[in-house]
Amino acid sequence: MKSAVASEFSAAEPRWVTRDSPAYLRISIALFLAGFATFSLLYCVQPLLPAFAAEFGMGAAQSSLALSVSTGALAIAIVCAVGVSERAGRKSLMFASMAVASVCNLLVAVVPGWHAILLMRCLEGFTLGGVPAVAMAYLAEEIHPKGLGLSMGLYVGGTAFGGMIGRVGMSFLADFFSWRTAMITIGVIDLCVAFAFVAMLPASRNFVPRAGVSVAQHLRLWRGHLAHGRLPAVFAIGGLVMGIFVTVYNYAGFRLMAAPYHLNASQTGLIFSAYIFGIVASSGAGALADRLGRGPVLIGGIVVTALGLALTMCMPLLSVIAGISAITIGFFISHSVASGWVGQMASGAKGHASSLYLLAYYLGSSILGSCGGWFWQNGGWPHLIAFTSALLVVCLALAVYLVKQSASATVAH
Repeated sequence: MKSAVASEFSAAEPRWVTRDSPAYLRISIALFLAGFATFSLLYCVQPLLPAFAAEFGMGAAQSSLALSVSTGALAIAIVCAVGVSERAGRKSLMFASMAVASVCNLLVAVVPGWHAILLMRCLEGFTLGGVPAVAMAYLAEEIHPKGLGLSMGLYVGGTAFGGMIGRVGMSFLADFFSWRTAMITIGVIDLCVAFAFVAMLPASRNFVPRAGVSVAQHLRLWRGHLAHGRLPAVFAIGGLVMGIFVTVYNYAGFRLMAAPYHLNASQTGLIFSAYIFGIVASSGAGALADRLGRGPVLIGGIVVTALGLALTMCMPLLSVIAGISAITIGFFISHSVASGWVGQMASGAKGHASSLYLLAYYLGSSILGSCGGWFWQNGGWPHLIAFTSALLVVCLALAVYLVKQSASATVAH
């Protein structure tokens, strides 16, 4: 099955972009901007969940739908985006997705009523689907394998920076003005980022648009990746670590604004500055994985996440902040390594492999993030940590399996 996937889209010898070339820097910056726009748009509502709950008279789990409908729609759109990108090309689709999603974010700020907000957020998530899977495929197609870990880490670092600015900036703007003003601001910023991205990113050199790819061919390629001995485990890890991360961030604000902490929105938003550790961790993890191998670094990220979950169970505020910081570091290490591993492990049709990884990744965000709200509402923080810890145990088991299978594959070759 692996050879079938590899031969489906055979290509000439790739013209790789190496780390010492000027194009490598342009690609890295452009994809950093793409990651920034995607995550700042997607997660800008996360610090607003308590405000939504208060304004529209609902519980924490219901308010989390403002995020879950976007990530759920994004998961579906990623699969569709692969087929579109085979015709329209990588660069143009990413730009269109960023620009249209920015406009949707502007509309969220002006529509009346909760259901209209959810509709706009759903459309925003769906249009953003053209960025993540295509970005990962672009890097895997253009960057030399020896530099892929670093470039993928920089892209994930962009998502970390976007997530941080979206959360922290929205917290302050909502506190001093209103959440609608905050939504308008981030929409305008990301529209400008979209134009900077398209001006900087070089055109694809190893991708040729294919107009005649049928639905049956797409399904065959996805089945080929799902039949791979190790790829499904990587997909599952991506979904689980994202579910853990989003669950903690979704409901940490509710916990910290209640007794005994009584923080306001701006103070809670500052804690999301822990994302800065994600920027460093993702870039460092990618480069480290290029040297030491992905398996050990992935397991290290999972262990750091476990330490963070334990620290958040302590009552002192500094322990909670340290725990959230450790969870952030562990998540971005794990995601950076896993996402880069997909591009390396997939044999041909890398865009399809990336789409399956991100389908699992964003379904984990949508489904597990909302499920976490049930544990929070019915058992508080201890139940939420028990839920996320169980997910992390599964992640560790899958990571150990990947290390063993990769070692066996290396010996066989």
